[in-house]
Amino acid sequence: MSAAAETRLWLAQRATAGLLAVFVAVHLVTVAYAVRGGLTAAEILGRLQGHAGWFAFYALFALAAAAHGAIGLRVIAREWLGWHGRSLEIAAVAAGIALAFLGLKATWAVTAT
Repeated sequence: MSAAAETRLWLAQRATAGLLAVFVAVHLVTVAYAVRGGLTAAEILGRLQGHAGWFAFYALFALAAAAHGAIGLRVIAREWLGWHGRSLEIAAVAAGIALAFLGLKATWAVTAT
């Protein structure tokens, strides 16, 4: 992979880390607020279901996590295992797709009516 492509991946890793910091903070504050307000898990899920805003929030959260995780796994495989070449790139993309699919599936399960 070219140095320019490596730089873009490095930047994408940092960008997704920034997004994840915001998503995690919003998630934790929202959960703490809901629990302190006396809501049960069933009541929280009831409020999430059918709400397009929460679906969008958690879908973007899942996609950012998938991209961040796939890039991180690629770096670990390259640096720790010495894995190089096209097979590494294919595996990293496959990991990203799998993580995105699972994250979006979970998001849909929680927010769909």
